[in-house]
Amino acid sequence: MKKETKQDRANIVNNSLFYIYKHIDSPISLDELARLNSVSKYHFHRIFKEETQTTLFETITSIRLQKAANLLIVNQYSTISEIINKCGFSSHSSFIKAFKKKFTYTPKDWRNGAYIEFSKQILKEYPRIKKIENLEPEIKPCEAIHCAYIRHKGYDSSIKKTWERLNALAYEFEIKDCRHIALQHDNPTITPLKEASYVACIEVPKGFKAISTFEIPKSLCAVFHLKGFKGDIINLMRYAYHFWLPTSGYESKTIPSYSIFNTNHFLNEDGRVDVDFYLPISVAY
Repeated sequence: MKKETKQDRANIVNNSLFYIYKHIDSPISLDELARLNSVSKYHFHRIFKEETQTTLFETITSIRLQKAANLLIVNQYSTISEIINKCGFSSHSSFIKAFKKKFTYTPKDWRNGAYIEFSKQILKEYPRIKKIENLEPEIKPCEAIHCAYIRHKGYDSSIKKTWERLNALAYEFEIKDCRHIALQHDNPTITPLKEASYVACIEVPKGFKAISTFEIPKSLCAVFHLKGFKGDIINLMRYAYHFWLPTSGYESKTIPSYSIFNTNHFLNEDGRVDVDFYLPISVAY
């Protein structure tokens, strides 16, 4: 496969996933994604399945369910029906059936605490977890950030290779002192490691076109600061989502959280991490 063809295919998938996450509260069709990428429906469907190893419908449904599972935990002021609408489900009954199939529990039981046991099983996969409690974030408006990125499926030590590739690209295109930013579409404390969607990003100037780019939108955020070791950031996210947010007077948005590294633990031999975790929020009312 030619280099240009490979990049075109990657752009089609990246553009489509970015569009899906951005419009998760709305109906999304094969037609509009094909038009977005200026290809036929047949061509789009074939490329998407070959590149992601899953169908478009399966991908959209999985993303919607992950968003709903997290919002059921953190958005205590929203009804289950409101959360179903925010995540783009048109049928209440089909949502309940799909949710129970993926997460074992009904949405009502999940919201009432079943997620805690589910999360405990997920966290057993992590090698080291630092207990975090009573950590207060700074609430502040955060500006948009323009990024070049590489998507990584799963959350494991192989992410290091993705960061090394991004550093190599930054060197080749003379992007100096760029910030390392990790985008978390999923709450990894309720998502199996192999299924977690991780996006490694470097901040780039607007107009940069060498690889796929997108913009983290501006938002009001709760910003948590953490110094620790590999694995600690997962428990920070668990604390933010499961303990701080439900009683904070704020609700989570459907746009993803992100981490800005001062020290990137994936690139440090000692596994140390110094990070600011940004959780997009809105005032609950």
